[in-house]
Amino acid sequence: MQRWRGLEDIPQDWGRSVVTIGSYDGVHRGHQLIIKHAVDRARELGVPSVVVTFDPHPSEVVRPGSHPPLLAPHHRRAELMAELGVDAVLVLPFTTEFSKLSPAEFVAKVLVDKLHARAVVEGPNFRFGHRAAGNVTFLAEQGGTYDFEVEVVDLYVSGEAGGGEPFSSTLTRRLVAEGDVEGAGEILGRPHRVEGVVVRGAQRGRELGFPTANVETLPHTAVPADGVYAGWLHAGGEAMPAAISVGTNPQFDGVDRTVEAYAIDRVGLDLYGLHVAVDFLAFVRGQQKFDTLEALLEAMAADVKRCRELIEAASEGVA
Repeated sequence: MQRWRGLEDIPQDWGRSVVTIGSYDGVHRGHQLIIKHAVDRARELGVPSVVVTFDPHPSEVVRPGSHPPLLAPHHRRAELMAELGVDAVLVLPFTTEFSKLSPAEFVAKVLVDKLHARAVVEGPNFRFGHRAAGNVTFLAEQGGTYDFEVEVVDLYVSGEAGGGEPFSSTLTRRLVAEGDVEGAGEILGRPHRVEGVVVRGAQRGRELGFPTANVETLPHTAVPADGVYAGWLHAGGEAMPAAISVGTNPQFDGVDRTVEAYAIDRVGLDLYGLHVAVDFLAFVRGQQKFDTLEALLEAMAADVKRCRELIEAASEGVA
């Protein structure tokens, strides 16, 4: 899959293509419907499929300080889109100048002049251009002018997550913030993941017999609510069952929120400096401060046992 950063990265000889545009944060199951439809339509027409997305999130430029917590960084979104069969991902730097493009200018500059759109696939509530003035009706009118089709796909899937609300990135962020990683996983179609580099912490886990990887998460990451979770630690191409702690470590009067993952039953791991990923499978308990160190150690042992059980049950379900 080709990855382009800005319009200037698009090959000069790029031909016609099927395009879909959106933030696509998380590439959740609703997003997957639209992207897969674009991929299938591109194959029918014998042309490549392109996903157009933005960096930073448009809201941060339009309303500084309003950047939403991100469900997936751009490289992870690209990986997920590649799995869906997308041929190219175009990440457009979203600047103040770019935000001022009218819907008609956006169509001409991006869809027509650079991507030579044969078809554009979007959800029913798609908005674009300055002040989000463009919609799918306007896009279809432009398609008549510039010879491209517009296909609208209903992305609204629902399930048990959020009490039956339609799946969305907003709902997923809310569930993550509440610690409902199982609900978030239902929407995403996979466990919620955070990524970052392993840095040196206070090393108390090592002293207590539960050495953890202290993950310095990427900016704007959607981090689950404080507590203990079962999941996996991905490092060096390996997925290791893990007990994950999120919070300020009140037992030792901590202040900064951290994400720490203990690779269950693994000894001698040296992950410092590595970029790792942490997948959240299930919530185990909230953050607590114990009366004694012994009580803390008992709770940690119980946490690891519970995490092992949850992970084994999930693995059997997959198998």
